[in-house]
Amino acid sequence: MAGVTFNHVSKDFGDQRVVSDLNIEVEDKEFLVFVGPSGCGKSTSLRMLAGLEEITEGEILIGDRVVNNVAPKDRDVAMVFQSYALYPHMTVYDNMAFGLKLRKTPKKIIDERVNEAAGELGIGHLLDRRPRQLSGGQRQRVAVGRAIVREPAVFLMDEPLSNLDAKLRVEARSFISRLHQRLQTTFIYVTHDQVEAMTMGTRICVLNEGELQQIDSPFNLYHNPHNVFVAGFIGSPSMNFFDAVLKQEGEGLVVDTGAFELHVPASKTDSFRSHVGMEVICGIRPEDIHDSNYLPQGIIPENMETNVEVVEQMGNEVIIYLETGGKNFIARTDPRTGATVGQGMGVTFNLDNMHIFDSNTEESLAYDAKRKETA
Repeated sequence: MAGVTFNHVSKDFGDQRVVSDLNIEVEDKEFLVFVGPSGCGKSTSLRMLAGLEEITEGEILIGDRVVNNVAPKDRDVAMVFQSYALYPHMTVYDNMAFGLKLRKTPKKIIDERVNEAAGELGIGHLLDRRPRQLSGGQRQRVAVGRAIVREPAVFLMDEPLSNLDAKLRVEARSFISRLHQRLQTTFIYVTHDQVEAMTMGTRICVLNEGELQQIDSPFNLYHNPHNVFVAGFIGSPSMNFFDAVLKQEGEGLVVDTGAFELHVPASKTDSFRSHVGMEVICGIRPEDIHDSNYLPQGIIPENMETNVEVVEQMGNEVIIYLETGGKNFIARTDPRTGATVGQGMGVTFNLDNMHIFDSNTEESLAYDAKRKETA
């Protein structure tokens, strides 16, 4: 078992930089998730760690050992690929045992590890079958089992659930999380699905265009995003953003969007006061916009009238697309709402959870203030 360090790691493909100055310390036994849109560099970062891509600049350490020039087979890592990469002519047993056989592991130990892993994964009855005889979920468990039997210091998983249907994805997420708890080994997991990232990771590393945007706990990414990209990427539906001007009103502050005004709670004014008179970006999550008839307790309310454009019934909630004064936004409301397309609707913003970002840097003003306080 070991931690992992990315020390100023960069990767170029020709004249294109796809990973830029990546600095991350992954603690031993941690479950770290790389998340971001397609092409952000998350899979490339994982492949550099595995030794499948050369590093252009910087160094990667597994434990205390620099592995830049260490062959993949000698890095003590095991990787689960998106395609599972099972040998179609081999049985499940032989697929799981293959890596151990290459290492000339004694047959008795191979039998013990394969049978133990198969039992943990619930595929002990499938050891004589071939991949074509398995479902997608079963193939995924075989691929994980092949990694487990090697007993690596670090598990690497590159979008291993993307080929599964929605129900199996939910089951597999829970299964992999329980597996991490049982094995007590370092897991590094790549996904483009922010729901997977939020539900599985101890910490999440958000990448965009090859650059690290924020690395933090799921809670902090949601409640204290560093910038507009993180705020918009984490959460579904995405955060609503409004171009606005921050104005002084007596002792308080007001966010003027041109279509409506939002009064900044007194607890937040110190964080935002430096930007009075400046253009800002105001962010409100859909779950912080409520049907005014069904309000949760303990919020800081701001009421307004809107027009309903689209209503999506989800059963446990209703997603409503709204418009007022030329501004469009989304609310995620109580299922009892009576919202009807084409009619007016009163909504209430919870200003306790509002976010304000600098228009030029797109960084959160509250995050900057907090960083200065803790520096």
